[in-house]
Amino acid sequence: MLLADQRRLLCEYGRRAAETGLVVGTAGNLSVREGDLVAVTPSGVPLDRLEPEACPVVDVAGHLVEGDLQPSSETPMHLAVYASGDAGAVVHTHSTFGTVVATTMTGLPPIHYTVLLLGGPVRVAEYATYGTPELAANVRAALEGRTAALLANHGGVTVGPDLPGAFEATRLLEWLCEVYVRARAVGEPRVLTEEQLAAVAHRAFHPPVFPVRGDSPGFPTRED
Repeated sequence: MLLADQRRLLCEYGRRAAETGLVVGTAGNLSVREGDLVAVTPSGVPLDRLEPEACPVVDVAGHLVEGDLQPSSETPMHLAVYASGDAGAVVHTHSTFGTVVATTMTGLPPIHYTVLLLGGPVRVAEYATYGTPELAANVRAALEGRTAALLANHGGVTVGPDLPGAFEATRLLEWLCEVYVRARAVGEPRVLTEEQLAAVAHRAFHPPVFPVRGDSPGFPTRED
């Protein structure tokens, strides 16, 4: 079986997506790329009922290479993402808070510094019918310089070097959307400035060095 390990991962993370409420029913799809081949979840099968052999394998041009079921209708979007960079996996969900933001906003503002883990403020791709080249192009543009994007009136999509990385990006995207939605119920959320985000990025790449015990008068040389 081609891409056996990758197809098993699709089943594992498909179940996790369903169990954590990131997808409902047959909504949402995942894929993993290995060279010129892509394993993708099939169309019309709930993600919590997947079996490895049910996950089709296509080439980067979208031709079915192995599998009895049709690839997800969103396969063109996945392939467009792979064509635009070096992503190793793509996760697309219809999570509740992500879809709320995607339905009401033109972007998710930087209300928490962890948005930098997604590349910065999250864009909302313009609406287009699912499974179309237009949607694929819109998502590709929204993901430029980012590892996450929202799809207007639709859901969200994340990318990563592998499926665990893309899935963690999905979890973070949903958390950020939930924080924003809940914050709006209390008041107008504060938005971090470019300078504040730049300071966080600087600290991440230049962490402070703390003195080792005994190297500074402020640290005792023995246990008291």
